[in-house]
Amino acid sequence: MKKLEQVYEGKAKKVFATDDPELFIVDYKDDATAFNGEKKGTIAGKGVINNRVTNYLMGLLEKEGVPTHFVKELSERETLVKKVSIVPLEVIIRNISAGSFAKRYGVKEGIVFDEPTIEFSYKNDDLGDPLINSYHALALKLATKEEIETIKKYAFAVNDFLKKFMKGIGIDLVDFKLEFGRLSDGTIVLADEISPDTCRFWDSKTGEKLDKDRFRRDLGNVEGAYQEIMRRMIGE
Repeated sequence: MKKLEQVYEGKAKKVFATDDPELFIVDYKDDATAFNGEKKGTIAGKGVINNRVTNYLMGLLEKEGVPTHFVKELSERETLVKKVSIVPLEVIIRNISAGSFAKRYGVKEGIVFDEPTIEFSYKNDDLGDPLINSYHALALKLATKEEIETIKKYAFAVNDFLKKFMKGIGIDLVDFKLEFGRLSDGTIVLADEISPDTCRFWDSKTGEKLDKDRFRRDLGNVEGAYQEIMRRMIGE
């Protein structure tokens, strides 16, 4: 597999074309951003951890019947993925109140919901990724009704699996963000990443935050928290 020119660079990853038009190489960076890019920094080793954790979880999710863009891990930081066009919807599942949910609705953090919630935001940095509902998504032609239903079904399936899996390693899955993409034949698959960058992980016993909130809120030991997630998950 030959790595060709860079086709995209985001806040956390670079994407390169390959000599196969249907496959890309994703390269994970150590750059960290928060508050829509207003806060910037570096988390040493983050790229390696996010790459390996994402690949590990996507491998497990494939077995659970959730199709993903994952093909194979090439190195500590690089992964071969199927080429997708990203559906411009960020999908957020919440099991416990935290972050913007707590702030928006004036509730304290840590309320365990009877049922998980789902929300969509329009993936658009210039607009600050505003919250939208499925009717807005249809009106803006971001996705079809069938695609939205498929995305919701997969998102809740990811939550069911991930919640159970994390509980088994002593971690509460508070909330997380997913992105989906379309393959060239229109099939919807899970894309982007699942990592301490995109999930809120709280230690089940102590409530300690083991995710990007340590960076957002200047809690210190960000690297240690990310390493702890990888250690519990993969044993490294």
